[in-house]
Amino acid sequence: MENNAVIVTGASTGIGNAISLLLARNDYTVYAGVRKENDRERLAVQHERIRPVILDVTIPADVARSVQTVRESGDRLVGLVNNAGIAVAGPLEFLPMEALRTQFEVNTFAPIAMAQAALPMLRESRGRIVTIGSIAGRMSAPFVGPYSASKAALASLIDALRQELARFGIAVSLLEFASVKTPIWQKGRAAKDALVASMPPQALTHYGVMVDAIVAQTRREEREGLDPNIIANTVLAALRARKPRERYLIGTRAKIQAVVAMLPASRRDALVRRVMKLP
Repeated sequence: MENNAVIVTGASTGIGNAISLLLARNDYTVYAGVRKENDRERLAVQHERIRPVILDVTIPADVARSVQTVRESGDRLVGLVNNAGIAVAGPLEFLPMEALRTQFEVNTFAPIAMAQAALPMLRESRGRIVTIGSIAGRMSAPFVGPYSASKAALASLIDALRQELARFGIAVSLLEFASVKTPIWQKGRAAKDALVASMPPQALTHYGVMVDAIVAQTRREEREGLDPNIIANTVLAALRARKPRERYLIGTRAKIQAVVAMLPASRRDALVRRVMKLP
């Protein structure tokens, strides 16, 4: 029997894991992308409809193999959920260019690579592409410029992709929201020490106090963020809707930030400094 299948990237924890579980419980066969073998083993027992695949979205062979696995299974690919993402932070004056490139490789380029690989099967099923964006793509803040820029560029690419695929009946949606209770914040803080070590000593001399304020802000974001299941429910709605929205703006904070993003730069900057408690 042919099953309706969805590929979900970045499925080991947080939003991706919540999406995978919800889709599996709603009769989708989920090809859940993870980077580590122990995550593959853990997800394999979460639900009988979850089929974990080793998938580093920055490795072309992994990307191709994830789609080929679905084709060889005989399942019908009806959806691609681009969820995998990382957050690189730091002062742009001293940020290693390699860190900036990595930010874009994962958050911006990989979703397009996944779409390119999946589209032959999605065209057959007139399937859906759902991509996890961020309200940060509409406005930036000190030290999170790389993340905001990667999501802004992603939003532009998804806008173009949506228009290009409309004639084939393939719907493309972008989800935008503020913070979510997800390990991305913990991972970002864990990477901070390594990033700081790669910068010259004057980086902390100039920006140390502000960096501490940003770390404190990420802890607040982690405590006050949305439940990942809220995002998962929106993904399910986008996959099932007769006419899915082009963009889903999720949560009160995201709606407020969308308005703030339209303010004059001087007023917006002042609000950002106040909210982030920057010196």
